[in-house]
Amino acid sequence: MNKIIMEIIKHPVKCKLLLEFLNCEQTTAKQLSEKFSDIPPATLYRYLKKMTVDGVLKIVNQTQIRGTMEKTYALAIDLKKEMNEMMENISGDAYMQAFIQYILGFAEQFQSYCKREEINIAKDKSGFSLVPLYLSDEELDCFIQNYAEITEKYRDNMPTIDRKLRSIGLIVAPPNIE
Repeated sequence: MNKIIMEIIKHPVKCKLLLEFLNCEQTTAKQLSEKFSDIPPATLYRYLKKMTVDGVLKIVNQTQIRGTMEKTYALAIDLKKEMNEMMENISGDAYMQAFIQYILGFAEQFQSYCKREEINIAKDKSGFSLVPLYLSDEELDCFIQNYAEITEKYRDNMPTIDRKLRSIGLIVAPPNIE
C-alpha cells in the first residue's frame, strides 16, 4: 500500500482527490467534478476507478439516477494511520525511494512545462529555492505548522480563469552532521 500511496501523493490531481476524500469523508464523482471543474470527467472517472481497484477508495453507496448508477466513494484506508506507519517503519532505502518519487513528481511537471513551445518563467511564477536555516526541533515544528496553516487556507480554492493548479512542496532535509 505504501507504494500506491506514494504514487498518488506525487501526482498533483490524484493527490488533490485524496485530500478531498480526507476532508469530506465520502463524495460522488459528480460532486468532485463540480468542485474540480479543471479535471476532465473521463480523467476523474479513470482516477476513481484506479484508486478503487488499488484499494485506496471503496464504493459505499450506489444510487440509480436516470439510467445510470451514481457511486458514492470513501477512503478504504485510514490514510493518517498508513502515513504514520509508513514513516515509523521505513528503512533508509525505502525513505530514499519515497524521496526520489516525490522529486520525480516535480521533475515530470517541470519537464512538461519546459517542453512547451513558449515558456515565461517570471509570468508563470515557476521556481524553486533553498533556504538553509538553523532551527531547533521546536522551531522546526512551529515552521512546519505555520506552513500547514498557510496551505490549508488555500486548499479549498476552486479553479477559475485566474487560478491554475500549482504544486508547492516543502522538503525538510535531514540535519547536517558536521
